[in-house]
Amino acid sequence: MNAFRLSCVAGAALLLVACGGSDDPVRGSLIDTPVVVTTLSAAQINAATAASGLQALSGQAKCDVKVVALNYNTVGAKGNDSSNASGVMLVPAGAACTAPAALVAYAKGTDLEKPRTLANPQDKETFLLAAMYAAQGYAVVASDYLGFAKSQYTYHPYLHADSEATTVIDSVRAARNAAGAVGATLSGKVMFTGYSQGGHASMAAQRAAERDHPTEFNVVAGAHLSGPYNLSGSLKLPDAIAGFQFFVPYLVTAWQKVYGTVYTDVKTVFKAPYSNYIENLLPNPTLNYTTLLTTGTLPSGTPNQARDALFQSEFLEGARTSSTHPLAVAAKKNDLLGWNPKAQVLLCGGAGDPTVPPAVHQVVMKADFDSRGLKNVSSVDVDPMIQATYGPGGKAPTDPTSAAFATYYGSYHGTYTPPFCHAQARGLFDAVK
Repeated sequence: MNAFRLSCVAGAALLLVACGGSDDPVRGSLIDTPVVVTTLSAAQINAATAASGLQALSGQAKCDVKVVALNYNTVGAKGNDSSNASGVMLVPAGAACTAPAALVAYAKGTDLEKPRTLANPQDKETFLLAAMYAAQGYAVVASDYLGFAKSQYTYHPYLHADSEATTVIDSVRAARNAAGAVGATLSGKVMFTGYSQGGHASMAAQRAAERDHPTEFNVVAGAHLSGPYNLSGSLKLPDAIAGFQFFVPYLVTAWQKVYGTVYTDVKTVFKAPYSNYIENLLPNPTLNYTTLLTTGTLPSGTPNQARDALFQSEFLEGARTSSTHPLAVAAKKNDLLGWNPKAQVLLCGGAGDPTVPPAVHQVVMKADFDSRGLKNVSSVDVDPMIQATYGPGGKAPTDPTSAAFATYYGSYHGTYTPPFCHAQARGLFDAVK
């Protein structure tokens, strides 16, 4: 398992709530005519979810799903430069799905493949969204982000909260603008959700929508799944996370492009030979997670071994121990602590996640909300469900040298957790749609 111009039919009040009255009519405007790539029938979706086992969480499809390709105007990382992003709109269709639909704005997980678009019905992340949301009557819009697919932006500002927010918010505008052309009717209600990097992006988008565009977007809920909300805290970890050799250089080089202050010489951050090409490696036009390692382009081994092969230890130790280190300062700017959501919020993750440890992110985020007495935030740990489904004998393997351990923890973040957390998200959305 792994758009829309809203049909507004009544009065100025309905126009304000449902259409939103865009605060910036250029951002989110369509560059290309929206194209229906294909329509997935409910029967096709049911066959696939039954075969994969997803149907126990998704339920049977109620709707056919139109897969619509989008290309829309947005802004770059600094907010003052115009760019574009592509993405997908999933439109519920069929006789049983004619009611106005709430719009789920989804932010995808970390992507290393520059050409990849979510406007692909064969994409596992796209199909998961189709089965969990669009086939149940929700409209969905999901951005490819800056720097991917049709985007002309020269890099991807990875885990940069402000540009994640603008890209996702502009995808909502693009969906509204495309609705009429693809036969969609939106109710005006908006939900934000995302997984992994997308959990960070969706929370940043909800924060910005509520703070900066309160009359344009009727935000009714946010479900933020396995996201790295406490980036400055993650720098203090003594051991490397799973996937360190992908995620951390991606983050460091992106923030350098955004802020220009993370380092003055790439060789003081990265060891040779990686320092020779790391700044323009990710996202990559031809290599993926596997081939980046098999070609030796990035180091393999345990997370700590990969970290030590890739980074100059003084740089990471400085970021770990000093809040004034340039990387720590950049991380602090992209933390999501300290804001007060107006709509309902769900945090979801699995306690055994070796890539985005909930103890560092989800637990800290929930405690931050609780410290201000917020009553509209809930938090769910799906680890018991993951262990029951995938753990040998109903529990996680404990021998780190075993094949079962490698398979279990290698699949935990990217494969096992998402469906369980999406089911939790839909439970929240069903309550407020």
